[in-house]
Amino acid sequence: MSLEPFATSKPLTMGVELELQIVNRHDYDLMPGSKDLLRVMKGETLPGDVTPEITDSMIELCTNVCTNYEQVLEQLTITRDALVRSADKLNLGLSGGGTHPYQHWSKQRIFDKPRFQEISSLYGYLSKQFTVFGQHVHIGCEGPDHALRLLHGLSRFIPHLIALSASSPYVQGNDTGFHSARLNSVFAFPLSGRAPFVLTWDDFLVFFEKMTHTGVVKSMKDFYWDIRPKPEYGTIEVRVLDTPLTIEKASALAALIQCLARWISHDHPFELHEDDYLPYTFNRFQACRFGLDGTFVDPKTGEHRSLREDLNVTLHALEPHAVALKAEPALRYVREEMRWQGNDATWARGVVEKEQLLNELVRQQCERWAGRPVANTR
Repeated sequence: MSLEPFATSKPLTMGVELELQIVNRHDYDLMPGSKDLLRVMKGETLPGDVTPEITDSMIELCTNVCTNYEQVLEQLTITRDALVRSADKLNLGLSGGGTHPYQHWSKQRIFDKPRFQEISSLYGYLSKQFTVFGQHVHIGCEGPDHALRLLHGLSRFIPHLIALSASSPYVQGNDTGFHSARLNSVFAFPLSGRAPFVLTWDDFLVFFEKMTHTGVVKSMKDFYWDIRPKPEYGTIEVRVLDTPLTIEKASALAALIQCLARWISHDHPFELHEDDYLPYTFNRFQACRFGLDGTFVDPKTGEHRSLREDLNVTLHALEPHAVALKAEPALRYVREEMRWQGNDATWARGVVEKEQLLNELVRQQCERWAGRPVANTR
């Protein structure tokens, strides 16, 4: 099986996908409501799409191709509002967050779609444990070789993006000690991790043909890499972000990735090398476990500093690119988030410390996602 041609796309355009939790309004546990929600949504005109995900208690929304931060925010707002209206009709709640704090994976049901059933047959219980929720960001590339160079350049910032987006400290009713526990579920899949270090599409085609020859993969969908090429769209897809608790943060993170992509493409701030991946797994773990306070090992110098420190330096370098992309509000949002709480995982722990109820955490998450003021019940 050969890989499809790399499609033409406008460089640095964006597409955003968000996986959401569907919960009941009684105890705020996950609810198999995706089919009903899709039925009620049928009459809506959206700047994107809403589709099912692997289990019945998940739903995914996506934008059309966007050129800047404001466009992403506008499209996500329209689709979010339509989803919330439909969920309200069904007495359902919708929530961001990378994991549901206390759902039990064994109770989840695989959505009746051939690919999801195939995944369930192959991966067994891991498929139901894959009831986790992420944000994916597509970035348009000028060609396949550029896509691979951009993929490996952005890989340096995977820990930073994990730390900023982390919103999954609780799993199965317990505080995991991680800021992003969601990614532990993703890492369980055999074709997760990072893409192979190749810098030309011809070399990537050789790799892909070898993999398909083994019978292990049939298409790019079989790779659960942190970043992967998407030749049918002419993009690369960044896949490590937990779903944020608000569309404002989701839009800001997408714009941050767009700024990073422009910086890497225009300024070439560092040379790409296979050895850049030597501290990759360590850096990624530090981000998942400790968030912005995690240690970052510079792949070039070997210097150790916090992710927060390295991100502050990076944000300064991105300023002219944010101006060019009209993304200054997005960078301001990220800076303010770092000063205030760092990420949504820290906010969630603060709510649980105060309320002592995971149900109340999910209720507040639903209100935040809907864009409504969070009314304290105590």
